[in-house]
Amino acid sequence: MSEPLILGGLWIVASAIVAILPMRLQMVPGVALLVAAPVLLVWIGWIHGWLWLGLGLFAFISMFRNPLRYFARRALGRPAPRPKELDK
Repeated sequence: MSEPLILGGLWIVASAIVAILPMRLQMVPGVALLVAAPVLLVWIGWIHGWLWLGLGLFAFISMFRNPLRYFARRALGRPAPRPKELDK
């Protein structure tokens, strides 16, 4: 198995672990995973082709849909409410 696929699998495990954490503890590791994902996806696409890049992108968007929606709303100037769990 290639290095990008091994790191991709580790990224998935790390994302699942971060998802188990309370919301207030998810922020720092979640942002790190969010930033690392495009680099990892491009690397996977470069080595294995656009089909695997597409599948990885679909999985990434599925796992990070709420943070991506939040950042998209902020970028477009629309109101982006914070999750209720962060207000505690």
